[in-house]
Amino acid sequence: MSPLAPAAFPDLPAIDGVEFAAGAAGIKYQGRTDVMLVRLAPGTAIAGAFTRSSTRAACILDCQDKLAGTPDSAAGAAIVVNSGNANAFTGAEGQRGVDAVTGAVAKALGVPAGRVFSSSTGVIGEPLPAERIVAIVDDLRAGLDAGGIADAARAIMTTDTFPKGSAAEIAGDGGPIRIAGIAKGSGMIAPDMATMLVYIFTDASVAPKLLQRMLRKHMDATFNAITVDSDTSTSDALILAATGKSAAAPITDMRGKVARDFQAALGRVMLDLAQQVVRDGEGATKFVEVAVTGAASTGDARKVALSIANSPLVKTALAGEDANWGRVVAAVGKSGAQADRDRLAIRFGDMVLAENGWRAPGYDEGAASAYMKRPELVIGVDLGLGDGRATVWTCDLTHRYIDINADYRS
Repeated sequence: MSPLAPAAFPDLPAIDGVEFAAGAAGIKYQGRTDVMLVRLAPGTAIAGAFTRSSTRAACILDCQDKLAGTPDSAAGAAIVVNSGNANAFTGAEGQRGVDAVTGAVAKALGVPAGRVFSSSTGVIGEPLPAERIVAIVDDLRAGLDAGGIADAARAIMTTDTFPKGSAAEIAGDGGPIRIAGIAKGSGMIAPDMATMLVYIFTDASVAPKLLQRMLRKHMDATFNAITVDSDTSTSDALILAATGKSAAAPITDMRGKVARDFQAALGRVMLDLAQQVVRDGEGATKFVEVAVTGAASTGDARKVALSIANSPLVKTALAGEDANWGRVVAAVGKSGAQADRDRLAIRFGDMVLAENGWRAPGYDEGAASAYMKRPELVIGVDLGLGDGRATVWTCDLTHRYIDINADYRS
């Protein structure tokens, strides 16, 4: 279990119109659940965000095609997810596997195949044993339960050490609106998006196009603002489903109070799940916020933040609890962003370590070293050039990361 893990999986609310099941298909490991099925009520609106990798997995391409089309949105829908195999770089066989799995789910649940969305995570380049998933679809259907979200979160884990969940509730116009989400992710984490799968459900009534706008608004500040190892996956997917089953009136105007409250709550759930992914970074012992201010532009601030967060030298210093702020200086310099040595300031927590082009007069090595022993750290950089700012979250790089990834396939 990651030392940064939350104390327990949260008590997530049941979302009216959503049912979950988890089962064991034996895709890679025996004796553990590795398939999740979600049934969504008729009329559910679906939005999504996916990796922009040029070697996207078959299931990602299939989901993107389905969301770009015009399926019967009044019909039911489903999500089916497997761990243990990414079904990526598998040629035409990859799409055949997707079709077999989604087709079996569509038949079992009586929903259009165009409304069945699949995800796969695990080893790249191995054919998906679709027949093993198809063989348990009827059992999954029989086990569907509105209270099964925790088991579903465990079924999608790969190298994760804990299941990830988050929830929020707001007052709608006529009744409460609830949001519950689950995620998996531990390694190969970097924008856009990361090796993660994320499924968020709400009983709000929101049209698909508006739901997509709301999702897109939060992506850069949440799932595209985390990095564990700078590697972008072939298989990242985020699916947001709104069942419309709340007693509250539909959300139709982004300017209204309920819409603004819902948008903020959605953002909180997304950020919580994104940060949990970093807290479960493979081998992680430190959760690190990198906050950059004073950049010439937001884009420059983001370049600097990611350069620091992805630097192996910075990340290994964090693992060794070494207050080596010179590595932060180097990461700023290599970022490609506009920077001026004589305007740069670097902070660890509230301590100013460097400013005006050299070590701060009040620098205290003992205090800085003591700060580095904390499990949660903040690296602050002010470039002194403008109003651009960006924050990303990362973790340290330990030998455990090597242990996990050196023999992942075997």
